[in-house]
Amino acid sequence: MNNQKQLSEIIELWKKDKKQYVKKSSFSAYVLLTENHLLPVFGHYYELTEADVQKFVFQKLERGLSQKTIKDILIVLKMILKFGAKNKWLAYTPFEIQFPTEREKRNIEVLNRSNQKKIMNYIQDHFTFKNLGVYICLSAGMRIGEVCALTWDDIDIDNGIINVNRTIQRIYVIENGQRRTELILDTPKTKNSIREIPISKDLLRLLKPFKKIVNPSFFVLTNEAKPTEPRTYRSYYKNLMELLNMPDLKFHGLRHSFATRCIESNCDYKTVSVLLGHSNISTTLNLYVHPNLEQKKKAIEQMFKGLK
Repeated sequence: MNNQKQLSEIIELWKKDKKQYVKKSSFSAYVLLTENHLLPVFGHYYELTEADVQKFVFQKLERGLSQKTIKDILIVLKMILKFGAKNKWLAYTPFEIQFPTEREKRNIEVLNRSNQKKIMNYIQDHFTFKNLGVYICLSAGMRIGEVCALTWDDIDIDNGIINVNRTIQRIYVIENGQRRTELILDTPKTKNSIREIPISKDLLRLLKPFKKIVNPSFFVLTNEAKPTEPRTYRSYYKNLMELLNMPDLKFHGLRHSFATRCIESNCDYKTVSVLLGHSNISTTLNLYVHPNLEQKKKAIEQMFKGLK
């Protein structure tokens, strides 16, 4: 291979090419992964073997990175290697990377029913626009960036629908070796994330009086032309949970709680998947369809009822 290139050169050329096709937020994530993980280790390589990549994986695991993060890095690495091979700058043979078996079961964190009711009752009695956002997430399973980007125009009171079509996120931008952050308002994570969520009766009761008097272009959480950003709202939520003596639950736990309540109510999995905006039903099944102790007891009781 006469025009062989170092991986650092290939990464630069790949970035220029990739920038044309992907969202700004996705491109930012790719750049960050290459800068933080791939260039420091593989930048000077002219070719990579499976053994090189396997060693890299074990090193990252030892440093405490999760398997999910490492797999994301490998996805980017494979894209770069395929791009290099396509342009005949390096030889690439697909590799099979092994991960140690994860023995610990990771349980998703959710609110129990009584804590969820306590939060929702408190918000009904102590209304603020920021509190309303927590209520919406518990009633509609929205992601934090989606609720921060929600405007009054997205709430259709007549049809009882919340239209999710934007998200806000702060991304890293690396230009000429300089790092800075930038707040962007963009379309959501995937095309499935653009969705309609029915509004519950209780939420509708909260929203109706405001919908008549607010500026439709204002953001719901601020009721102003300027939105709040996710990290600021996350901090607000943390203080609210402390005030109510709630468990230390991440904001994303509100979305998990919504999904769990749907599953507990025997909602079919496909519908839950669509409500959450998952790109496929397997994501929903892997996350939420794990019977809890109560459901297991019920199954055993039903079995023995059938024997009598």
